[in-house]
Amino acid sequence: MQIIPTDLSDVIEIVPDVYSDSRGYFLETYQSLRYQVNGIKLSFVQDNLSYSVKNTLRGLHLQHPNDQGKLIQVIKGEIYDVAVDVRKNSSTFGQWVGIVLSDTNIKQLFIPEGFAHGFYVISEEAYVLYKCTAYYSSECELGILWSDPSIGIDWPTMTPLLSPKDTLNLPLNEIIPSQLPSI
Repeated sequence: MQIIPTDLSDVIEIVPDVYSDSRGYFLETYQSLRYQVNGIKLSFVQDNLSYSVKNTLRGLHLQHPNDQGKLIQVIKGEIYDVAVDVRKNSSTFGQWVGIVLSDTNIKQLFIPEGFAHGFYVISEEAYVLYKCTAYYSSECELGILWSDPSIGIDWPTMTPLLSPKDTLNLPLNEIIPSQLPSI
């Protein structure tokens, strides 16, 4: 397993060991001890599977309180996956990192608690599987505007397919500070 730091020190790109031959490939998508040794010492309590069509953008989402860390991977397709630091007292507050995840590069992205998450579907369809460190709580749900100019994410499109709920998300500077996590 290879750990690749990103521009946001707590967000980690992971390249699992893949064993390939003429029949296909095999990999461990998660093994608790191996991830703990590499600094991911959180327990995962829930797995989610998202199916989306091309040009779909989901996000930016987080929970607070009841913050969730996420380990994201693509089972089929290709996405542009984004994490935004929204911890109000962080030195990287409002900064973001994006990485392409796909069924061909087989990378994962670990996004710790305190970060907003979103992704854009590049391929015709995508199945995204992610492990969470906390259970889903609708009362703790928070969304940030995907196109917030103060964050400045360089999405592959400016005309994505959005859920009605995501069109109503506020820019980060309009979120009440008490609604945001801290370090």
